[in-house]
Amino acid sequence: MPTTPASSSQPCADAALAERVDAVLSRALDAQRLVGAVVLIAREGQLVYHRAGGFADREARAPMREDTLFRLASVTKPIVSTAAMVLVAQRKLSLDDDVTRWLPDFRPALPDGRVPAITVRQLLTHTAGLGYRFAETDANGPYARAGVSDGLDGAAITLGENVRRIASAPLLYAPGTSWTYSVALDVTGALIEAVCGMPLAEAVDALVLRPLGVRDTAFVALDPARLATPYVNDMPQPHRLAENETARAVEGIVGVTYSPARALDAHAFASGGAGMVGRASDVLHVLDTLRAGGGALLPAALVDEMGRVQTGNLDLPDRPGVGFGIGFSVLRDPRAAASPESPGTWRWGGVYGHSWFVDRARGLTVVSLSNTLYEGMNGQYTIDLRDAVYGVT
Repeated sequence: MPTTPASSSQPCADAALAERVDAVLSRALDAQRLVGAVVLIAREGQLVYHRAGGFADREARAPMREDTLFRLASVTKPIVSTAAMVLVAQRKLSLDDDVTRWLPDFRPALPDGRVPAITVRQLLTHTAGLGYRFAETDANGPYARAGVSDGLDGAAITLGENVRRIASAPLLYAPGTSWTYSVALDVTGALIEAVCGMPLAEAVDALVLRPLGVRDTAFVALDPARLATPYVNDMPQPHRLAENETARAVEGIVGVTYSPARALDAHAFASGGAGMVGRASDVLHVLDTLRAGGGALLPAALVDEMGRVQTGNLDLPDRPGVGFGIGFSVLRDPRAAASPESPGTWRWGGVYGHSWFVDRARGLTVVSLSNTLYEGMNGQYTIDLRDAVYGVT
């Protein structure tokens, strides 16, 4: 019996591209670095490659399908960031507003006790001085002591309570002076709720999903039977992710504690940084709408602002030549990054095993959603996929 089922794919508009990408995906599946994945590639708005390969549930022998639903993790961030930018376009919000205009009690202090102003822009660009519990170096860090949820665990608290806990922990630095990946998009979610006067899930649906006709993506699995089973890279093959299992992407941090059941819990708070569940084609549609200039969703100038490096010459940790925009990283220097991508390429991923990038200069939007962490997010597969798209050998 083959280790993976026959893939779901159709003849592609670019046969050479299809051959290269097929080879990368097949190698990752055959080597059991991935259990399953859906890969979609659009060029100038036209789908030129689509394939579902491997298993959505290996033990049940359920094949991956293009309409499989995934726990999106941080693929949530560009969607929620887009919702915030729609509010900017509607003049209900300004990037340089003090967050306390909308969240008057959100006043985290610096270690010396000073309480600095934090702007909406600083939240959206991860320069607000916030952090993530999973990135703390031990289990007794300030976020752990405050009981902060990263939006991936099964914490039975409200969004408002989580934001209160975030505010109770000291800032890592003065806002605007550095960059740290953080729970800032969860705070942004609370901000969106305050501006719109409705729950975050309803606001994101009204601002982004419904206008684009996206009906399969939400803050809970809309069709649990189609939800992919998550796996963790292991030897000789990935193991099934357990409820409340902690897994580290890199050494030296406590790692992410996962609650796969959260995707089925309609009462879990809507995490603006990690809480959405959806299908690959929906993610592609949102990203490609932005690539094309925003369509009816956003003015082109605000899309350009999202894709502008907001962090100056500051490189992201372990990412030479890469800065951050609004909702995603932005490639500043392809040579420093050793990447064939064009300057200005947007990229990010998700800790359940996802990777995506948008190269506006070449009209490319590439989405890979897998059910295997962490290979599908930052493993060799992601580099091989990128190089296959550009024809780099």
